[in-house]
Amino acid sequence: MSIWWSLHLRREAASVPLARRLLLGTMETAGVDPDISYDLSVALSEACANAVEHAGGASPGGGYQVTAHIEGDRCRIEVTDSGPGFPLGRIRRTVRPLNRRSHQSEHGRGLFLIESLVDHVHFHNRPGHGAVVSFDKVLKWREDSLLKAS
Repeated sequence: MSIWWSLHLRREAASVPLARRLLLGTMETAGVDPDISYDLSVALSEACANAVEHAGGASPGGGYQVTAHIEGDRCRIEVTDSGPGFPLGRIRRTVRPLNRRSHQSEHGRGLFLIESLVDHVHFHNRPGHGAVVSFDKVLKWREDSLLKAS
């Protein structure tokens, strides 16, 4: 069995917890281990927050899209915005050592956190159409799960 959903959200801060709650509810219903669900929900929150904050080149009130897909023992999530995209240096090297003394260390933590929480992540631009953050994680199931991959 597979589960798939897609959201079209406004670029507003209130959309971030909405996406997170929907993901957590889906994971709970499917029977995914709570620790895995939590990791995915934090990664999703960071990706959504980036779309809200950094897709500033998008039209006022513009939006972004979240798609989640559970297939077998894997969950894949994609967050797509319509902003200016990632700076080229950010795509080539997404993980930087964090220097807490530097003001610049405040930027890029979200991407570093996403990479730390999931099994695979890919950041890319759609030239003229925005940025895409896609990531996946192998799922673990609760013992009472009805959807447990066999």
